[in-house]
Amino acid sequence: MEAMAVPGGTMYNHAPTQGPPSCSYCPWFPQKQLRFKQAHCLLRTLSTCSQPRLALHYFDIMLRDGNVRPQNHTFHFVLFACANACWNLLGRQIHCWVLKNGIILADGHIQTAVVRLYAGCNLINDARKTFDEIPLPDVVQWNVLMSGYARCNLASEALNAFRYMFVMGVEPDEFCVTTALMACAQSGALVQGKWIHEYIKKKSLEFDVFVGTALVDMYAKCGCLYMAVEVFEGMPKRNAFSWAAMIGGFAMHGHAREAIHCLERMQVEDRLKPDGVVLLGVLVACTHAGFQEEGLFLLDNMKARYGIMPRHEHYSCVVDLLCRAARWDEALALIKRMPMKPLASVWGAVLSSCRTHKNVELAELAVKELVKLDNGDITEEAAALVQLTNIYLSAEKGEKACTLRRTFGERRMNKPPGCSMIEVNGISNEFVSGDVSHKDLPQILAILELLLPDLIVG
Repeated sequence: MEAMAVPGGTMYNHAPTQGPPSCSYCPWFPQKQLRFKQAHCLLRTLSTCSQPRLALHYFDIMLRDGNVRPQNHTFHFVLFACANACWNLLGRQIHCWVLKNGIILADGHIQTAVVRLYAGCNLINDARKTFDEIPLPDVVQWNVLMSGYARCNLASEALNAFRYMFVMGVEPDEFCVTTALMACAQSGALVQGKWIHEYIKKKSLEFDVFVGTALVDMYAKCGCLYMAVEVFEGMPKRNAFSWAAMIGGFAMHGHAREAIHCLERMQVEDRLKPDGVVLLGVLVACTHAGFQEEGLFLLDNMKARYGIMPRHEHYSCVVDLLCRAARWDEALALIKRMPMKPLASVWGAVLSSCRTHKNVELAELAVKELVKLDNGDITEEAAALVQLTNIYLSAEKGEKACTLRRTFGERRMNKPPGCSMIEVNGISNEFVSGDVSHKDLPQILAILELLLPDLIVG
């Protein structure tokens, strides 16, 4: 960090390069002597928009300019830019410098920026360590930590932080409850989500479009679709994300008619144009409900009707739709005319449907294509080979299944373990295949033993 101690040094060389920065954003460029207010205004603007590399570029100019010295808020903007660009190495260097100079202890904004940096770069342990060094975290800092946990798919830790925030006497705001609802949606924590909903009502927190959308998403993903609809219909204002959440909820539960109706309503009621995410939700709904013609019509008319070019995920969804209906020739024809290379999701959809219809020949083709992708993840290849083994067995081709199993042993391949989750008394419990570490395992096994005869009879 010596470069930051002298104006002539350069920190910018430590940042990844992505082509020369545009100078059109800086009205003073290439003026060498930047005035203090100009420099910091520019740095703030670039760090909070989609130009983090430019922010670091002009930070480097500040370091070279003897008339402009970095101030406390300078480092806040620079750390913010590092977080937006996911440049953890440069951000860590700046963190070390502010620690060395005692700046971070006196500036809560910099503390928040450092937590956000590590959380945004998926370095959640470093984010937590930095957070724990803050004497009295405020609601913004709690929200940054919770968002980091949610970003890393650590929903339980996010909800634990949310609970501990109350213990510390900090009341959550609209941003915090939105993040907590996202964590509830991730973990299926319906009881906790309902409690947060009641808390929002009790404290009269602003029921804005973000809180409403988070509630819709939470209820839908936790299996409480009627409450998702109730919240959605009661929202005073809705945006494209709100409609996408509701359509996604209908798709998840196989309500294709309602999803298609939402697509029409959003254009009429709120004058909103659907984006690719919304259309994908409708296609997923069509797939789950077996609405073949509706799905094909939507894919064929995305460009003409909505001005959206179908992406890989849209094609993958319709391939899945056709394969579920055993329309193999049409599915393969669609794959051939895709404007992009078909990836694992496409061939995985083909393979999954082959087991239901015992289509051995097509299953072998799908596995061959999956192996050819060679994305370096052996677990995906193992999962595909396990599916093919099961297809051989269901089609009474035991010899081929045995040969494939020997391949597993020779290559020491393991199938990724299955996982399930259930919420009991407000606590999410995760079960992984083969795991015997759950504290209530003896009681669980005892109950299963009692239920087993009834399950066999059923």
